[in-house]
Amino acid sequence: MSGKTACFTIAGLTMLGTISQTAAGGQAVECYEPVRSPAVYDTVYEDVMISPPGQQVDYIPPIYGTRERVVMTVPAQVTYQIVPAVTRTVYSMVRVDGGGYSWEWRAIHGRKVLCKVWHKTRYERVAKTVVIQPERTRRVVIPAQYDSIAEEVLVQPEQRRIIDVPASYQTVARRVLVREGSSGWRRVHIPRHCQD
Repeated sequence: MSGKTACFTIAGLTMLGTISQTAAGGQAVECYEPVRSPAVYDTVYEDVMISPPGQQVDYIPPIYGTRERVVMTVPAQVTYQIVPAVTRTVYSMVRVDGGGYSWEWRAIHGRKVLCKVWHKTRYERVAKTVVIQPERTRRVVIPAQYDSIAEEVLVQPEQRRIIDVPASYQTVARRVLVREGSSGWRRVHIPRHCQD
């Protein structure tokens, strides 16, 4: 009884066409069952480049400061001045008339008479300018003028540094097809005693 059940189970795997033939009273000569092999996949890991290699410029701007220094704003100058002479007024008595006798016409008692007249010596006070120090030229030096100014000076020049940046990679997983699925037929062997 159990052997018959096993036969029926095996026979159930045969093609539908053969079932209809068997049901009609024919005897199965060969039997096949559909067979499908699933596709086979595998996971592979590979490094993928995210960014290519390159260069990066590191820039540091210049640094400036303020410095005070003294500069000449007006240079020294030399000029010449005329110093006038120094004078003084000196007074002295000068004889302007030596005196003595002279003849003069005079009118005496209505008559014109020539008379000998005595004149005494006459002096006058005369002013005279005396040069004590003559006129001269004096050299005058005007000193230079200086001012303090603030100026911008470079403390540190700009700096540029080139840095090599390597490529960056990332490991990613990817499913790949190892073997494609297939479908076909497989022959089924049915024992002879199951066909009865």
